[in-house]
Amino acid sequence: MKLAVIGYGYWGPNLVRNFTAVGQTVKYIIDSNPAQLAKAEKTYPSAIISSDVDAAINDPEIDAVAIALPVRFHYEIAKKALLAGKHVMVEKPMTSSGAEADELIELAVSKNLILMPDHTFLYTGAVRKIKSLIESGELGDILYFDSVRVNLGLFQADVNVLWDLAPHDISILSYVVGEKPKSVSATGKSHGESPIENIAYLTMHYDSDFIAHATASWVSPVKLRTVLIGGTKKMIVYDDNEPTEKIKVYDSGFEFKDVEEQNKFRVDYRVGDIYIPKLEMTEALALMAKDFVEAVESGGKHIPVSDMHLGALVVKTLEAAEKSIKQNGAEVSL
Repeated sequence: MKLAVIGYGYWGPNLVRNFTAVGQTVKYIIDSNPAQLAKAEKTYPSAIISSDVDAAINDPEIDAVAIALPVRFHYEIAKKALLAGKHVMVEKPMTSSGAEADELIELAVSKNLILMPDHTFLYTGAVRKIKSLIESGELGDILYFDSVRVNLGLFQADVNVLWDLAPHDISILSYVVGEKPKSVSATGKSHGESPIENIAYLTMHYDSDFIAHATASWVSPVKLRTVLIGGTKKMIVYDDNEPTEKIKVYDSGFEFKDVEEQNKFRVDYRVGDIYIPKLEMTEALALMAKDFVEAVESGGKHIPVSDMHLGALVVKTLEAAEKSIKQNGAEVSL
């Protein structure tokens, strides 16, 4: 398969490296920054290094386009590539709005093309282990998902902190739990000159008793990447900052018991062992690249883990959260 990678800033080099590592040919590397193009030319002298997006997309030899640009460019370039008959992999979040996501999905389906958002965390050993633990029933019924993704900077000029950081946690949540939220509520604040929220709190509501919450911030003195998942049998702490022991499974829980007096109850708590499961160490982006290639080569029979419908759900959740913030935390239906 021959690809064009559009965007060679922060994420583009990783895409080129991993698609090359899994045996694919990156024919074009596209960027508007001459300094980045010089770096690409030095590392990949056999590739066509250019700033001409249209030339890459319209090349009949190109099978797929990988987009690693700011979100404001995703819809326009993805649509252009799909119309040209190219499969598309696009950095998260997939688009800037739910309407754009729906349009791209409809276009991809009509042309039998793969449209795949790059939610790389779904391919990490940690997230895959969490999913297997939930599916095995080891945790029991899942009660809550609580994530904290905070650091100092980097402030974005075009999207708020939820659009920047929360796609990771929303995609992980959707993948490991499977249940879709019915509504969201969110609050956030901007500080200084910028009207864009730099700290925000998102709650996702479900038809069941399950609840999910995400905290995102660019104004934290420390970098935290933590997820707590509580089940009726066991609970998980996932700390992505840990180099190896990213997941700890706690054999802890609680149980309500009625007592004889009316409207009285007793809570029994259980604190048991903690164990650290072994995780697969394969680079997540390499697995993502393989998944995209397999989906393309299967003619659409293989559905990628990070599929377009999950990408649209993430975008619509963020869109509803932004609307809720503007309405002072009002609940917004999805």
